[in-house]
Amino acid sequence: MTDSRQEPSSAGAVPAGDVIPFGQAVRAWFLISLQTFGGPAGQIAVMQRTLVEEKRWIGQQRFNHALNYCMLLPGPEAQQLAIYVGWLLNGTRGGLVAGTLFVLPGMLALLVLSAVYVIWQDTTVVTALFAGIAPAVLAIVAQAVIRVARRSLTHPAFVALAVAAFAALALFAVPFPVVIAVAALIGWTVRQLAPRAFQKGGGHGGDGGPAPLIPDDALHHARPSWRSAGTILAVGLAAWWLPVAAVALVTGTDSVFTTQGLFFSGTALVTFGGAYAVLAFVAQRAVETYAWLTPGEMVRGLALAETTPGPLIMVVQFVAFLGAYRDPGALTPWAGALLGALLTTWVTFVPCFLFIFLGAPYVERLRHNTAIGAALTGITAAVVGVIANLALYFAQHTLFATTRMETFGPLHLQVPDLASVNVLALVITTAALVMTFVLRWPMLRILGVCALLGIASLLLP
Repeated sequence: MTDSRQEPSSAGAVPAGDVIPFGQAVRAWFLISLQTFGGPAGQIAVMQRTLVEEKRWIGQQRFNHALNYCMLLPGPEAQQLAIYVGWLLNGTRGGLVAGTLFVLPGMLALLVLSAVYVIWQDTTVVTALFAGIAPAVLAIVAQAVIRVARRSLTHPAFVALAVAAFAALALFAVPFPVVIAVAALIGWTVRQLAPRAFQKGGGHGGDGGPAPLIPDDALHHARPSWRSAGTILAVGLAAWWLPVAAVALVTGTDSVFTTQGLFFSGTALVTFGGAYAVLAFVAQRAVETYAWLTPGEMVRGLALAETTPGPLIMVVQFVAFLGAYRDPGALTPWAGALLGALLTTWVTFVPCFLFIFLGAPYVERLRHNTAIGAALTGITAAVVGVIANLALYFAQHTLFATTRMETFGPLHLQVPDLASVNVLALVITTAALVMTFVLRWPMLRILGVCALLGIASLLLP
């Protein structure tokens, strides 16, 4: 195996230009993009293993700092982390390649699967297939809770913070930005009262191997300035909004395409915590407000997104595909579905590049600021509660046919109708949990077995 490392051009600083050969970086990001299954927890784990442990391109502390910043942003944190590390290694073009390759395989695969679903959704075999895959998602999300918890909850105060975040979202319907703000404040407070809570070991990759190519204490060469920030902002906003304006001009401001472009552009701005935080909001609006799809189809869309590489938020492409297919306006249903899916994908992921290119130079200069680091650590702990809340949401809609909202003063509880339990889904979910936590099978094998169990249910009387 060849050594992929090379020495920085100057000690104590990240060199300008390519830290590693650009072609080598492209190959690495392409291989990473093919392994990014299982939502942000699995995707972050892949980058952790490849970039920190195997290639030693980036140090563990720097990786964690970038991750915490990305979790503070709206949108898919795993893709934003890829853009950030790509930018560290190869500048702007490195970030563009890393972020694009991270979503491209999943986008193409889900586009095909969405078309397959539209064609065969009413057939018995496809229905049974989804009946098997959807429960497997519950085991995957449960595994994500544990993985993120092990990385983030290093002190009892952070455990309490994760539990509080879950309760705030699941029981009291507290807006996510409020949860984030409070978590940041608690993280800063814990730093003041119990600084030892932040004295962690090297974590994954801190095994005494060769020093990383980009050391944890190296100063990045990029110097933030108002001029560069203004240029990035102007280019980023134009790339983001010009396609939406063009679609509105051609199809009309009241078309489903314009509505989807504006809705998912707004979602990219106001939803935090990545896919696990945004899906409940998207499901509510897409199902109840716009009627683009049904609650069951939302769960099936998530199951499809789980079977493909890339960010889990790619499920919005499935949502837009179905909504535009059923209301294409002057276009044919298939042309409308394609336009809706591509526009939604564009406005969902383009802001991620803007956020990273705009903020990364400033974040690099603040890496040694203990107050900001403590706030970001608090946010990371709160995200554990967010993921747990998503697990509860999908468990209710997968295992039960109907649920109802019960309000007791400040409490807002989504209560399942026990008489509507789906026995098949319960059995397959149990099997998926055993395969995940007892047998420790890889995710794709679990999804495949659960899909076969769903098809096998056709043989039941």
